[in-house]
Amino acid sequence: MLTSLYSAISGLQAHTNKLDVIGNNIANVNTTGFKSSRVNFTTVLNQTIKGATSPQEGRGGTNPQQVGLGVKIGSINQNMTQGSPQSTGVSTDLSLQGDGFFVLDNGGSKVYTRSGATAFDEEGYLVNSANGLYIQGWMARSDLDGDGKRDVNINGDLEPISLTSSMPASATENINYTGNLDASSEINKTHTTSISVYDSLGTKHTVNLELEKTADNTWDYTIASSDNGTDIVDAGTSTGTLVFDSDGNLESINGTNLDGNGNGSITDAELEAALPKLIINPTGGAAANQEITLNFSEFTQYGDVSMSAKADTVDGYAAGELEGIEIDSAGVITGSYNNGRLDTIGQIAVATFNNPAGLSQEADTMYAESNNSGQPVIGIAGVGSAGVISPGTLEMSNVDLSSELTEMITTQRGFQANSKVITTADQILEQLVNLKR
Repeated sequence: MLTSLYSAISGLQAHTNKLDVIGNNIANVNTTGFKSSRVNFTTVLNQTIKGATSPQEGRGGTNPQQVGLGVKIGSINQNMTQGSPQSTGVSTDLSLQGDGFFVLDNGGSKVYTRSGATAFDEEGYLVNSANGLYIQGWMARSDLDGDGKRDVNINGDLEPISLTSSMPASATENINYTGNLDASSEINKTHTTSISVYDSLGTKHTVNLELEKTADNTWDYTIASSDNGTDIVDAGTSTGTLVFDSDGNLESINGTNLDGNGNGSITDAELEAALPKLIINPTGGAAANQEITLNFSEFTQYGDVSMSAKADTVDGYAAGELEGIEIDSAGVITGSYNNGRLDTIGQIAVATFNNPAGLSQEADTMYAESNNSGQPVIGIAGVGSAGVISPGTLEMSNVDLSSELTEMITTQRGFQANSKVITTADQILEQLVNLKR
């Protein structure tokens, strides 16, 4: 009789714990990035009254006679399925469409979250909106691939991501010219094109290129600046001659042969040596003697194509201040500056685990590595199972409210039934006590 009391008590305790889990799930039905949990029951050891017997001659075997001793919590499992993305329109709100986690720095230790509600603080650091912990990733450093933007080394150590509020000026080093010089032009025909260049302080200067046809397939060029006080230091670099072959390809620059076509058969080193170097001295306190390489190798001379020679691309730019940021699906943060330039600021790191359900839950919808989660694999969004980042959205809680309410009803009935066992056992014990009266 006492066994039934203790079994019922274990049932009350187990169902109370399950109700606690259900209540927590329902409480977090609207919590960003929350993952619901589920309780599984298991039996307590049984009391064996009589063991099983094997079949004997003329008589069959019997099953064991056992009385259960109650119930206990077998496991509380986290449901790590994807929550639905909710659009917010806030550029720093992020959701992961995959198995990854954002990485946060918590006083030197790393914690992880699915909640991508982030913002930039007063000092320009990207932080978790709930607790101010720094979002981890990598800052962009130098331009490694020559595209004019800084690059991120994702193999480096994790670090907080902060905004680069200003962009320093960059002096012009190269002007690339392209287009066609009309082969049918008369002798002494001229064509002029202009381009803006920048000194080391970001001050803009205008460089003019004048092309004059001096003979068949031959054009002389003259470089000058229309800015007062901006001088061509080495006059020998400001003039020269371009010679084309009969097919309209650039053959030589200032007497240096380009193998007759100028389309790449010359080596990069030979082409670099052939290109003229313009040396100017800008005003305004900038560093003296600024060297600019003039690339004419893409010029052509066709008779059936109109005159289109011009400066196509130029590097260098003025200083700029940050106007806005954009985060792409790989977590790359790009800043837009008021000098018209775009530059990479950094990239957000994403962690994956072999067993994400084994992570230890922390406050503020965060998780910590546990003995059964596996070690974090740090990478970037869009690679492997990490999933892509969806900016302007937040991952909603994956709590299924209808299922939780159903579970709450069955848990309540289970609790009531166990309570009934206790009251029934108590009544029987009372009758036993009264037998001696």
